[in-house]
Formats: sequence, C-alpha cells, structure tokens
Amino acid sequence: MNNALEKFNRLVDALQELPTIGKKSATRLSYHMIMNDSFVGMRISHAIEDALGSLKKCTDCGGMSEDELCYICTDDGRDATLLCIVENAKDILLLEENGLFDGKYFVLDSLDEFSVSKLESLVEEGVKEILFALTPSIANDAVILYIEDKLSACSINFSKIAQGVPTGVSLENIDLLSLTRALEDRVRV
Repeated sequence: MNNALEKFNRLVDALQELPTIGKKSATRLSYHMIMNDSFVGMRISHAIEDALGSLKKCTDCGGMSEDELCYICTDDGRDATLLCIVENAKDILLLEENGLFDGKYFVLDSLDEFSVSKLESLVEEGVKEILFALTPSIANDAVILYIEDKLSACSINFSKIAQGVPTGVSLENIDLLSLTRALEDRVRV
C-alpha cells in the first residue's frame, strides 16, 4: 500500500524542499494540483521549466536576468553614481518592487578576490556613494568595514540602511542589538 501513492509522495517531498513549506503545506499544495486543478500544476511545471532555462545572473551586478545584462544595468535613466550592495538577487526584487531605489546594484555573494575586484571596477566607472543594504549583524558590519578598507583609496561616500526598532513592535520584543542601534542612531524630533 505504501507504493500506491509513490508519485504523490515524491511530489510532496519535492515541495517540502522549498523554504517555508512544511509537510502539511506540501501535502495540501500537491493535493490541490492533482485532485482539484491539474491546470495549475501544469502551469507551475511549465513556468519552472521556462525560468530554469532562461534566467541567469547578470554579469555586472549579479542580479537575475534573462540576458547577459539585466534591465537595471542597461537602464541609462538610473543613477550610476549610487551603488547599493545587497546580499542576494532577491533583495533587488524587493527594493525594485517598491520603487525604493533608483541607482545600480551589486550582489555580494562572497568576499573573494573576484567579487572585490568587480566591485572596485564598478566604483572606478563613476560611483560616488555605496549604500549597504545588508541584514544587520556583527558579521555584516565586518563585511562593511572590509569593503570600506578595500575602497579607501577611492573618493566615495559610504552609507547603510537605517536599523533599529520596527514600527508597531513593542520594546520588549526587540533584540538587544536592534535596541542598542536604535538608541545610538537616534534622531532629533
């Protein structure tokens, strides 16, 4: 009897490999695609296949693209003097979806020599300010200091996204690092 639903169970297992999808959600999604709306499953299957076959990293910024260069890197209307360093391409999607930034991006996958030299060449092309949009942490603070040191010979400004107490969250639910930063970076009202 266990092998009777082997393909269904393989689908559930495959969906469980996605972030934030547990066994219950994977089972619910699988059941819906198989028993309620097989066209949804087919559309998802084709969309995944199409995306895997055509999406790749932009050779300049490391973001997602269907071409060698992404639409942001080829957009002459963007502020090329402003460079936002993010942790992954997903961060670019978030900032772009909300229209929060009009400069260029750089995905910092690692601090290897290739990434740093690529960043240095972008700075030499006219970048005047680097904005760090990294998850606040002690490790990322070290990354920021490292990059600032590597680019110290360049005449550029460095900034990072503000951090502290999120709107609507009581102080008792704030981690110590965020609360400390909020107090240190307080602003006049």
